Amino acid sequence: MPTFDFLVLGSGIAGLSFALEVSGTGTVAVVTKKDRSESNTNYAQGGIASVLSPDDSFEAHVRDTLNAGAGLCHPDVVGRVVRQGPRAIERLVRWGVAFTPGHGTGVPFDLGQEGGHTRRRIVHATDMTGREVETALLQRAKESPNIVFFENHCAVDLLVHRRADGALACIGAYVLTPEGAIEPFAAPFTCLATGGAGKTYLYTSNPDIACGDGVAMAYRAGAEVANLEFMQFHPTCLFHPFAKNFLISEAVRGEGGVLRLTSGEPFMERYHPMGCLAPRDVVARAIDDEMKRRGDEYVLLDITHRPADFIRTRFPGIHEKCLKFGLDITTQPIPVVPAAHYLCGGVVVDPQGRTGIPGLYAVGEVACTGLHGANRLASNSLLEALVYSEAASRDCLEQWKEARRQFPPPDPWDASGTTDSEDEVVITQNWDEIRRFMWNYVGIVRSNKRLERARRRMDLLRDEINEYYRHFRVTAPLVELRNLALVADLMIRCAMTRTESRGLHCNVDFPATDETHWRKDTVLRRGDT
Repeated sequence: MPTFDFLVLGSGIAGLSFALEVSGTGTVAVVTKKDRSESNTNYAQGGIASVLSPDDSFEAHVRDTLNAGAGLCHPDVVGRVVRQGPRAIERLVRWGVAFTPGHGTGVPFDLGQEGGHTRRRIVHATDMTGREVETALLQRAKESPNIVFFENHCAVDLLVHRRADGALACIGAYVLTPEGAIEPFAAPFTCLATGGAGKTYLYTSNPDIACGDGVAMAYRAGAEVANLEFMQFHPTCLFHPFAKNFLISEAVRGEGGVLRLTSGEPFMERYHPMGCLAPRDVVARAIDDEMKRRGDEYVLLDITHRPADFIRTRFPGIHEKCLKFGLDITTQPIPVVPAAHYLCGGVVVDPQGRTGIPGLYAVGEVACTGLHGANRLASNSLLEALVYSEAASRDCLEQWKEARRQFPPPDPWDASGTTDSEDEVVITQNWDEIRRFMWNYVGIVRSNKRLERARRRMDLLRDEINEYYRHFRVTAPLVELRNLALVADLMIRCAMTRTESRGLHCNVDFPATDETHWRKDTVLRRGDT
């Protein structure tokens, strides 16, 4: 049985930052479903929001975050995270991240601007920030003798035991190995850094691994989850039959890109005073409205008015990728559509990243910290991951010696009564069905009738999936389907509970924002109806 001091599930910026912080004290296992570089972090193009310019201020960044969050951000969390931004950037530079340098302005880095921001404050590495961060952190982790990676390993469920005081505690996770065995990975501290749940939708910017695993495992273990109705749809993903999940960074609009109808007419000024730089929820709904009203399959993002050399230098990754599809963004507008992008809710945590289960922490997109509220401000996500991974690591290190003494051995996995499946088409059929009705019924714009349809279908599918899970040996696709179905169900339940429209949750039957009853988080606990 593998035993470590710290178990990290996920290898994006949140998990790697946590692992690096604690690796000087004890052994760290980093479990990741695919290759260690496969994470949402690796696909993040825009950058990290941080106040670094003399023209900017913490107060302005706080105000922009609160405005985007539509009244649900926790102001104390926003203030704390924003003020730690410069320190977080310093940590990354110390770990070897090479951001695009400034241009003689007195600021060390080039600063971009994105939707919802009133200042230029996005630290970036051209348009491949996530890849640069991921590469640097993986190299730093490789240099640590205490960090061990388990690639192509899939966490199935959290290991919990009941302490002498009657409370549950997490002591690791059951992990499916590439050979098909399920082993208990034991550790006094487990850090969920599993990312988001974009694959619950038919169209998403997320990689295939983003199935909501951490949210599902934490909920089954007894932790609270919150605000799962707030799935952020990125307004601009490339519309092309062979372009799977390719994001067109919000920074393109920050550098002057204009959203146009297929006729060439700009339209965002009709929806918001900030036009193309409005917050993401506004832009995504505007695009969705125009597409449905006109029957178009996409809109256009046009940056051809900027010099070609500037476009190629500022957006080399996007330029190169689009060229592969026969599209030169220096001379042609980009066809784009909204796609599921970022889960603003997640596992409820405190300022130290602690869940309600001792020994279990959650950092990054899997967590609900109170920073994002009803709509995440662009490029606040990587900042949040850095701040909370540091806070969680500090908290773990303070308890480390005492926790090791109280650490009990876990029980082995019980596979009795299960057989190999001879009907795995059930998995692909249910997976496709869930993603399609989530897109159609629980998408950018919702209604009571759509949500009720989704709930009825989900009840039937979850019964079928759970029965299948009980009778057949566990495989990685089955693990993902089980988690995806649970998270989709929780999203539907949260959406049905919130009887208003706010931020990313737009219900045509409740078009107004209800400040009297719904200026609060939507919290679910295991056993709630």
